[in-house]
This record gives sequence, structure tokens and C-alpha cells, in this order.
Amino acid sequence: MKFKDASVVITGAARGLGAAIARELAKRKAQVTLSDIESRDLSDVGAELDMPTMHCDVTNRDQIEALGRAAIDEYGKIDLWINNAGVWMPYTPAEDLDFSRAHQLVEVNYFGTAYGILEAVKHMQEREGVILNILSVRALKGKALGAAYSASKFAAEGFMQGVRDELKGTGIKVIGVYPYRIKTNLFGENKHDDYEQSMEPADVARIIVDNLAEEHPSEHLEIWKIDDVRKQ
Repeated sequence: MKFKDASVVITGAARGLGAAIARELAKRKAQVTLSDIESRDLSDVGAELDMPTMHCDVTNRDQIEALGRAAIDEYGKIDLWINNAGVWMPYTPAEDLDFSRAHQLVEVNYFGTAYGILEAVKHMQEREGVILNILSVRALKGKALGAAYSASKFAAEGFMQGVRDELKGTGIKVIGVYPYRIKTNLFGENKHDDYEQSMEPADVARIIVDNLAEEHPSEHLEIWKIDDVRKQ
């Protein structure tokens, strides 16, 4: 896709990968509406990039719909919707899971993604568009001690695949991105032992946006390392 003057919505844009994608798109002259549940850092990114911002809790469908309307009011269209908002929880044996936290994973990682996909489809039905979903390699294969996180991402993957199949033959493209470990605040104080060897958000953002820039972007993009990118 062409980025100059393209209207883009990003959830979870206050920091980490979301903010890095916003910066990469700004370099390419896209018009981005930034959203996050965390307002202070979001305001800082908006001021840095001179882009509009909006508080949005992705688990609240009314707020997702308000985000879509705000982007339409601002730019008159939505060309690219990026579902980036997500949460994680520390590794825990399945038998010891705090299911109140597991419910939050599902609310954000699954329902938040599903609401975003449907809102994007609503505004792209009469025109072409791209819906990009930041998932995780854990949406592809579960891992010991990470059952709850993988389950939330598996759900988002299944929903995305189903909607993609429904949209065949339309002008709407649905893309799944599956990164491995990135240096972000997602992990809080529970960082992996090899955290410092994790990928930089800016490098991952560039790979994602470069894929979008291709004439035929890959619908399945696994980013294991900066030099290990697998496309399907």
C-alpha cells in the first residue's frame, strides 16, 4: 500500500511497538490516529509526531466504535487499521493460574482484536483497506507456563482467520503478524533472562511496514529475529 496521506488507526500506540509503528508510518507521510488506554504517554507520542490521539479501552466496544468515528471525522476514511493493543502475564503453571488475570488476557487480546477488526471492516466495506493484527508466535504454538496467554492469542488468530475467509473477493486484506520477543514494557518487571537480546521495537516496526509497502503484502508474517522473518 501507499502510505502518503493514508489514514491509519493504531491501538496500543502509547509506547513500545505501537509507538514505533506510528513513528515509522510518520516517516512515510501517513496520517495516523493514535489510541491507547494510557493517556499520558499517548499524549507525548501525539505531540512528538503531531498526530491526533484518543483514549481507548479496546475491551469496550463503544470506545472502539468512537475511535473509528474519530478517524473518519479527522481524515474522512480509514485505509489501515492496526490492532496492536495487548497484555501479557508472567509465566505460571496452568494449575496455578489466576483466572481473573486470564480473563483480562482474553478481554484485551481476543475481544479487543475482534472489536477492532469489525470496526475496520465497517469503514472499509465500500473501499479497499488493510487490517493488520499484532499477535504473537504464541498464537501459533503454545508454550509450557504460558497456556493462558497462548489461549488468548489462539482465539484472536481463529477469529482473524474466519473473518479473512469471509472477506475473500473484497478489497479488504487481513494480515497477521507474529513477533517473538521485543524490548517493550509488556513484560513489566518479569523480564526474560535474555531480555537484552530481544528485538528493538523500531526494527520490528520497520519490517512490518516494509511488508505493507509491498505490492502483495504477506498475510502471515513471523518475526523471530531481525534476520529471521518468515512469510506465508
